[in-house]
Amino acid sequence: MLISSAYAQAAGAADPGGSMMQFLPIILMFVVLWFLMIRPQQKRAKEHKAMLDALAKGDEIVTGGGIAGRVVKVGENFVAVELADGVEVQVQKPAITLVLPKGTLKAL
Repeated sequence: MLISSAYAQAAGAADPGGSMMQFLPIILMFVVLWFLMIRPQQKRAKEHKAMLDALAKGDEIVTGGGIAGRVVKVGENFVAVELADGVEVQVQKPAITLVLPKGTLKAL
């Protein structure tokens, strides 16, 4: 015969620590992802919610679209913002991105 017979070799014992070492890179990537992306995003969302809860009449704000004005009335989901004398706009609370220090808007 031209082809010799092939015989299977006996399999070695499985390494008990080897399976954990396979998952170590995935676990490390999740930890890095948590500290670099998820945790700061949660902190920022918590600060934004606290800012919206503390919103009161007379606060000067800036919306996500760049509109600046003074809060006239605060509702549960909407805020009435005075842009100029006699000009009021209804704005959703989540659209408010910044509360300015008092006296920033002198023109109103």
